[in-house]
Amino acid sequence: MKFGIVVFPGSNCDRDVVYVTRDILNQPTRMVWHQDTDISDVDVIILPGGFSYGDYLRCGAIARFSPVMSSVIEEAHKGKFVLGICNGFQVLTEAGLLPGALIRNRDLHFICDRVALKVERNDLPWTQGYQSDENIVLPVAHGEGRYYADQKTLAELEDNHQVVFRYGDNPNGSLRDIAGICNRQGNVLGMMPHPERAADAMLGSTDGLKLFEGLLEKVLVGV
Repeated sequence: MKFGIVVFPGSNCDRDVVYVTRDILNQPTRMVWHQDTDISDVDVIILPGGFSYGDYLRCGAIARFSPVMSSVIEEAHKGKFVLGICNGFQVLTEAGLLPGALIRNRDLHFICDRVALKVERNDLPWTQGYQSDENIVLPVAHGEGRYYADQKTLAELEDNHQVVFRYGDNPNGSLRDIAGICNRQGNVLGMMPHPERAADAMLGSTDGLKLFEGLLEKVLVGV
């Protein structure tokens, strides 16, 4: 499996993800500059955390128009796996690949902490490494991580079982305690917590590694 890690001006978690996919999982990995448009060679596309374009205008709003995003949208519609982490989640909502928006945290403070999460679905390639309703802990670091959507969209997310992760102790005021969602097909996942920062036992936790391992097993073994 080949991973493509998209690098926008202002990305700062791209190398963290590369460390997981290339060095821990030993998978081919390419850093994809935001001006590249040919990503046909990668199997999984990851939009990392950071501050794309300095978060000017609105988080993810400018990155959405980077040349690479047209290809990301096209590949996602073909069924290729796409993961947006933190700022990457914001980019996915701005690009229309996921519904809703990420707005300023409830108390208007930047939050950098470890938070408890509940795995709502373990039937996705992303989450098959977890137990149903498993409680995990992942780091968060964001100032605009409060998930927001209108009531119709929220109802659709619940009805279609698109909520993948919920906060145990909601740190930012996200509606319905939403920490991560997927599209209806399940191939596009956006989440505010950072699984790549909990993927090495030296850091004290491997709760995030299961997300990458589950996807790897699904694609390589087909289970």
